[in-house]
Amino acid sequence: MARVVIIGAGFAGHTAALYLGSKIGREHTVTVVNRYDYFGFVPSWVWVGVGTMAPGKTTIPLRPVYDRMHVGFVHGSVTEVHPDDRYVMVSRQSGGGPERLDYDYLLIATGPKLNFAATPGLGPSAGHTTSICTLDHAIEARDRYLEHVRRLEKGERQRFVIGTGHPGATCQGAALEYISNIHKDLVKRRLRDRVDLVYLSNEPALGDFGVGGLRARFKGKLTTSEEFIGAVYKEYGITSLVQRGVHKVDDTQIHWEDYAGNYGETSYDFAMLIPQFTGQSIKYIGKGGEDVADKVVTPAGLVKVDAIYGLDYPTLRGNPEAWPATYQNPSYPSIFAAGIAFAPPGPISTPHVTKNGTSISAAPPRTGMIAGVIGRITAFNIADLVTSGAMHHRERMTEMFAACVASMGDSLWDGEAATIFMHPVVPDYRRFPHSDGRDPSITHMELGTSGAWMKRMVHETFMHKFRARPGWTIIPE
Repeated sequence: MARVVIIGAGFAGHTAALYLGSKIGREHTVTVVNRYDYFGFVPSWVWVGVGTMAPGKTTIPLRPVYDRMHVGFVHGSVTEVHPDDRYVMVSRQSGGGPERLDYDYLLIATGPKLNFAATPGLGPSAGHTTSICTLDHAIEARDRYLEHVRRLEKGERQRFVIGTGHPGATCQGAALEYISNIHKDLVKRRLRDRVDLVYLSNEPALGDFGVGGLRARFKGKLTTSEEFIGAVYKEYGITSLVQRGVHKVDDTQIHWEDYAGNYGETSYDFAMLIPQFTGQSIKYIGKGGEDVADKVVTPAGLVKVDAIYGLDYPTLRGNPEAWPATYQNPSYPSIFAAGIAFAPPGPISTPHVTKNGTSISAAPPRTGMIAGVIGRITAFNIADLVTSGAMHHRERMTEMFAACVASMGDSLWDGEAATIFMHPVVPDYRRFPHSDGRDPSITHMELGTSGAWMKRMVHETFMHKFRARPGWTIIPE
C-alpha cells in the first residue's frame, strides 16, 4: 500500500487531494497536512477585505470533505522533511511532541511564506500596512478600512495606497481587484471624492501582472493590457505608480526606489501592500542528519523541480522547455511541488536592476487557476506512479491556458469585472512569434457587468468543486 503525503490545502494541495482520493484513496493512504482546518477561497478575500462578503462564505471545513474522499487529514504544520528516509515531522495544532509521518510520495503545496520582514514596517502584525493574503488578514483589512470609512463620513480627506510592498512581489492582480473594489464601495457610499486612490506596483508597466502583459482584441481593437487597465484607472480616477520597489514603510510614508534608481516617498492614510512570497520554513535533513536543503529548495525556500535553472533572461525567454512539465524534484523523485511552492526558472516579465543594484522584478504568478492545474497534474502523475510506475501527464506554463476574472465591485447590477484569457501563461515566442508569444485566437480581454456575473459564478462553482460535490470533476481548474 502506497503512502502519499500532501503538505498544504490551498488551490494546489486541495485539488491534488481530491483527485488522489478519488483515484487511489480506497486502496492507498493519502494524507493532507495543513495549518488551517479549512480551505479558503482566496480570490473572494478581496470582497471580505472591503466588507461586502462574510468570511464564512469563503471557507470550507476540510475534514468532512476528506472523510468522503478517502483522504486523511492532520491539522498541523510540517517542520522537517527527511527525503532519504521518506518521512516528515509534523507539529499538530493541538499540541504535543512532533510526530513522524512516512510517505512514498510527497507533494509540497504549502503556499507562500508571507515575507513581511523583507520590507521593514510592512504588514499587519509588526508593521503599518494591511494584507488580504490570509483570511485573518482580510478580516483585519476590512476592519481597518471601515475605520477609515467612518473618518471619511466625518468629513476627512484621505489617501489610500494599494499595491505591492516589495521589489520582487507577485499577485498584482489581487491588488488591482482590491483597489477597484474600494473604488466601487466608496462610490456607493458617496465618499469617493474624499479619497485619493493610488496603485503602487513593481510591475514594469500597468497591466503587466508579472506575465509580461499581453495584447488582445478588446471591442474589435488590438489593445495592450497596459492600455486596457490604464483606461479603467483613468475612468475610476486611480493614480498609477509602477516601476517602484518598496523598501520601507513607516506610519505615514511608503518609501520606494524607482527604475531610474531614484528614491521617493508616497504618503498614505490606509495601505494594503502584497509582501514578497518565499518558501515555508521547513528543514530538509539527510540520512546522516546533514542539511540537504540545497538539493530540494532554492535559497528562497521554493522547491526545485524539472526546470532548467540558471539561464539568463534572454535565453530563458526563448526556451519554453526551460519551464517544468512534471513538477518533480530531480534529486528526490519521490518529491513533487505545486503552486507557489515550486521554484520557477526565472521571471516572465522583463527584470530590471537599478543603478543602485536593486532588482525590481515582478515574480511569476503561480496561484489560482495555475495552482489548481499544477495540483491536478501532480496528482495524476503520483497516481500513475502508484498504479503503473510511470508518469503520463505533462504541462508546462508555456503550454498552459489561464483565465483571470478581476472584480471591480461585487454588485450583479452595477458591478464590473475585467475578464482576461491568455494562452499560454508564459509566452512561447517559437510558436507565436508575431503576437508576443501568445495565441491571438484565445488571448482576450473584456470588461463589463457580465464579468461581475462570471466572477460570482466562479465563486459558487468553485466552492461546489472544492466541497467535492456531485460533478466536481467536470468543473475545470
